[in-house]
Amino acid sequence: MMIKNMILLLIILAWPLYYLYQHQLGAISFLVLAIIFLYWAIKELKMLKKENKPDDTPPKRENIK
Repeated sequence: MMIKNMILLLIILAWPLYYLYQHQLGAISFLVLAIIFLYWAIKELKMLKKENKPDDTPPKRENIK
């Protein structure tokens, strides 16, 4: 997820999360933020694994007799 999209999502969710916090339901807003950042981290890890994975397999070595 791009940084701009993540910031936009946090701005959109800021008011509802603040409302929950004001009504002593801060744990719910923390849980929502934790889920969002967990999803973002998993997505980034998948992208990194895909980058580091070699596209073509190296040729097998031939045994010289």
